[in-house]
Amino acid sequence: MKYRIEGGTLPVVICDLEAGEKMVTEGGAMSWMSPNMKMETTSNGGIGKALGRAFSGEKMFQNIYTAEGGPGMIAFASSFPGSVVPFEITPENEMVFQKSAYMAGEIGVKMSVHFRKKISTGLFGGEGFIMQKTSGTGIVFAEFDGHVVEYELKSGEKIVVDTGHLAAMTASCSLDIQSVQGAKNMLFGGEGIFNTVITGPGHVWLQTLPLSNVAGVLRRYLPTSN
Repeated sequence: MKYRIEGGTLPVVICDLEAGEKMVTEGGAMSWMSPNMKMETTSNGGIGKALGRAFSGEKMFQNIYTAEGGPGMIAFASSFPGSVVPFEITPENEMVFQKSAYMAGEIGVKMSVHFRKKISTGLFGGEGFIMQKTSGTGIVFAEFDGHVVEYELKSGEKIVVDTGHLAAMTASCSLDIQSVQGAKNMLFGGEGIFNTVITGPGHVWLQTLPLSNVAGVLRRYLPTSN
């Protein structure tokens, strides 16, 4: 499979498949394709896997697209201004994504639910108790909000992240939360009460424009009902 990403801040990933190659997508992710791409809707692992995907922010059923009778083409466009990032997944390089980041992947890539080890991290960390984990072998495409900044953390090295800005991390990283110090800072600082702390070793991808932040800004300008 060959691919290219176009579109700048409104990206689309265009994949060129050899005959017989397959792509797995969330329902509704396909934007355009060649006429020889055959679609099959599946639970892709049974009802348990389907429910797990629903908990992690995806749809229960997935679509498998196969290039039949020769090379095929399929494209996946972003649903929000931001970035589409490709990841090479191997047994030694598993990834954890924010909810709803998954766009599409090769057939050898598996997506599952990633639970936070600490309930407090899930409840107050701002990223939710459930995230997405990708494993297996192959390329997967993830959609992030805004521009993406990357950091490589050494063993024990930490970075403090505001709510919603964590886009992805290698599975070797760990997450925790810490409260903002000082009652005045909590009440009037405008940064919330908790921050997410990511600890290495591993790689971290941070997004500049979380959709939740955009929704909060737009809410101020929406008319209220009487």
